[in-house]
Amino acid sequence: MSNSTPPNQTPPPTTTPSLPKQYVASDVEPHWLSTWLDSGAFHADENAAKAPFAVTLPPPNVTGALHMGHALGSTIQDILVRWRRMQGRNAMWMPGTDHAGIATQMLVEKDLRAREGKSRHDIGREAFLERVWTWKEKHSGRIEEQMKLMGFSLDWERQRFTMDDGASESVREDFVRLHEQGLIYRANRLVNWCSDCRTAVSDLEVNNIEEQGSLWELKYEVAGEPGRFITVATTRPETLLGDTGVAVHPDDERYTDIIGKTLKLPLCDREIPVVADTFVDPEFGSGAVKVTPAHDFNDFECGQRCALDSRSIVDHDGKLCGDIPEKYIGLHVDEARKVIVADLGASGNLGEIEDYKVSRGRCDRSNTVIEPILSEQWWVNTEPLAKRAIEAVEDGRTKFVPELWTKTYMHWMKNIKPWCISRQLWWGHRIPAWYCDACGEATVAGETPTSCACGSDKLRQDTDVLDTWFSSALWPFSTLGWPEKTRALKAFYPNAVLVTAPDIIFFWVARMMMMGLNFMDEVPFETVYLTPVVTDENGEKMSKTKGNVIDPLNIVHGATFDELMESATGNPAAQKFVKKNMSKGISAMGSDALRFSLAAMTMPGRNIRISMERVEGYRNFVNKLWNASRFSLMNLEGFDANRFANVLRDGTPSAESENALDLPQRWILSRLQRVAAEVDSALGEFRFSEAANALYHFVWGELCDWYIEMSKPSFRGEEQKRFVAQGVLVTVLETALRLLHPIIPFVTEEIWQKLPKPSEVSGALVNVLYPQAHEGLIDEAAERDMGLVRDVIVAARTLRATYNVPPAQRIAIEVRVPSEECREVLIGRKSIIESVGRLDVTICEKGDHVPQSAKAIVGGDIEVIVPLAGLVDIDAEKDRIRKEIGKAEKEVSGIEKKLGNEKFLARAPEEVVEEQYRRLAEEKQRGRLLAEALEFLA
Repeated sequence: MSNSTPPNQTPPPTTTPSLPKQYVASDVEPHWLSTWLDSGAFHADENAAKAPFAVTLPPPNVTGALHMGHALGSTIQDILVRWRRMQGRNAMWMPGTDHAGIATQMLVEKDLRAREGKSRHDIGREAFLERVWTWKEKHSGRIEEQMKLMGFSLDWERQRFTMDDGASESVREDFVRLHEQGLIYRANRLVNWCSDCRTAVSDLEVNNIEEQGSLWELKYEVAGEPGRFITVATTRPETLLGDTGVAVHPDDERYTDIIGKTLKLPLCDREIPVVADTFVDPEFGSGAVKVTPAHDFNDFECGQRCALDSRSIVDHDGKLCGDIPEKYIGLHVDEARKVIVADLGASGNLGEIEDYKVSRGRCDRSNTVIEPILSEQWWVNTEPLAKRAIEAVEDGRTKFVPELWTKTYMHWMKNIKPWCISRQLWWGHRIPAWYCDACGEATVAGETPTSCACGSDKLRQDTDVLDTWFSSALWPFSTLGWPEKTRALKAFYPNAVLVTAPDIIFFWVARMMMMGLNFMDEVPFETVYLTPVVTDENGEKMSKTKGNVIDPLNIVHGATFDELMESATGNPAAQKFVKKNMSKGISAMGSDALRFSLAAMTMPGRNIRISMERVEGYRNFVNKLWNASRFSLMNLEGFDANRFANVLRDGTPSAESENALDLPQRWILSRLQRVAAEVDSALGEFRFSEAANALYHFVWGELCDWYIEMSKPSFRGEEQKRFVAQGVLVTVLETALRLLHPIIPFVTEEIWQKLPKPSEVSGALVNVLYPQAHEGLIDEAAERDMGLVRDVIVAARTLRATYNVPPAQRIAIEVRVPSEECREVLIGRKSIIESVGRLDVTICEKGDHVPQSAKAIVGGDIEVIVPLAGLVDIDAEKDRIRKEIGKAEKEVSGIEKKLGNEKFLARAPEEVVEEQYRRLAEEKQRGRLLAEALEFLA
């Protein structure tokens, strides 16, 4: 006998696959990750005739590890990319890593000292760079592997590195062109110098921290007027050795007569002029300030305006040097301060000393105090570049979300200063400039020159490297092949969106805007989405110093207490945090649970307080979806997906059709369309929390808690009704899976593969079309009527809970309606109300009060009444409710006392205060409901 199906006959329905009883993420995630990667599901074809949607990953440090900030930003990007890919866009998400100049060099130098007791200078530049490349190859794969484990659908075939050959060519071309435009130049200017890293660092890499210090009064004698002194106040008395002037405000009448005169500089055999400058605040101290142009940024600008000399007295090691008294040469600035203060006291030039809060700049990498020093460096004249970048935001070519960050961007760009781009490091893009030993001129070129313009071949390349952010500024187009005019560059530039953290608006976003407009004549991205900050559950920003950093993969895979303590070795603060908050370890939550948690908590202007309790709640959601799908598959035996494929194509079938839908079916399909539209709109407007929560409430609150419960009798009914019930359930479930997939890709893909689908639908969910709302399935009448049915059932459930009636106990209720129309609606749905609510329902007109009964009002004027006589012990119930009222009143009193405390309101985070107000409202409402419940029992 042939096994083939006769012509013109539908193949018989196949046996429906099943799901295991429990969802185990570690069993599912590796399989789908490898399947997606092996199939090239994440690769975008630049030649495809589809509208592009390009995103560039902010490149993490090559030696870094995934942290919660990465997890949040990458989750948001992946949601957008998967969503657009499923909509048929040519979605390309560019992966890559950053060479992280200072950070990487410091790690390798530390390793070299620990292993061999040597410095980089001991082994030389070439050998040291070989060590760094080896280190990079060993550690660079770590963060890539971590990102894959989170399910991030980057186009891994395009993986880039900021120092690969293509990036290096782009950087050289960028430098040469900017130099030719007159925007890159070499100058002796004041820079932030880190004596530990031994390099200049940008303003953005300096942390200004308020610390306890002192304010010293110094007395400078007016030359030619013995006994007349000008007093200045300073937090750095040691820099007086580099003073070249004292400034006063030109309108300060106290000093009008001495402007232009000179003062005797204490401890030095020289005089300095008194100059007038409006930067002086006459109200501060004596109204006179010492000016040290070589070691203070404000003083440098004042010195330029007033034509003062600049005397460098601090070297690259943070020690005193230069044309100063010999006794101070070689002293570190901290030691020199003490010696000089003592000498000033001895010479009679020291006034009062007071404790003073000092804003002290510290290196972002080493925490060393920054020393402003004069140094010959390479600079970018950013002002003309910033002008175009400002205009691009003003005219809407690039917008910031949340919009409040626009003001921050504009403030910085409108006050931009020259950008120091040279760093005294070895690891990085070496500056493409060669100096001629014969004539001293510099030659800037993309390729190594053989001779200078003067004819000499005695050339040596600049030993400095470029600031890491210089190469990062080119990232949106250098990764696509620029300066070559590649097909990828044409297809994917500009990017659709950049997702990044607010703290690098200046480091990276602004510089990409400037470079993109300068070299591509287009903005690099249409939208900049700034993510919130992820904190611990107490609202504290995560940092190694505080020890509260949580590894996302510990949440995904779980970690024992011992494993957490081992990973915190060498960090006492981290071990303390683990002991206090993770004494039982971390349970494995799976990638989907963490991803959904981050999406659901991402709201504009609000930090994300990550806690295991919240993540566990969303893991429960994943399990709820799994269990609902498992139940569905158990009731789909014999279902023919091909036969049902056209039933809903044109909208809701007519009431006369054999495929006619009952109220719950029409309701759930209508609600599905509403949610599909809501989620699509929310994602388009970067409202990730709203998208995630809409899906959460639909799947859990409407599909699982209501529709599946209401549909159970249909699965046991006659064949046609069973078929329709199966078809609606499959339709709703598979559409929900498609809606959820960008947020929780692993579990949705696993379930999707098990669901019966029409023969034209095949392959992986990752490539299936994203749902669009079907207007023909929106049924306002069904939503209204089902809303009334649900209200009645919920009211009955609430009354059960209020009076401690067991949920499983069948009870009688009266539903009193105000009109015949309302009565007809409820009579037609009576069987649903009775089945789902475990109720015996009487529907009638309004009447007299029923003694010893509970009442609830729904829909404005419908009464739900539960006679309690015989159900509960009335007297005992009264006593219980009185006790609960007492508890509610006590809670209200305690919260009101806390909210009346001005110190609490001033110190507590905004979220904590809001939570207290929310609890207050809840407890007051609980008290009111209990009082009503007590009254009904009278």
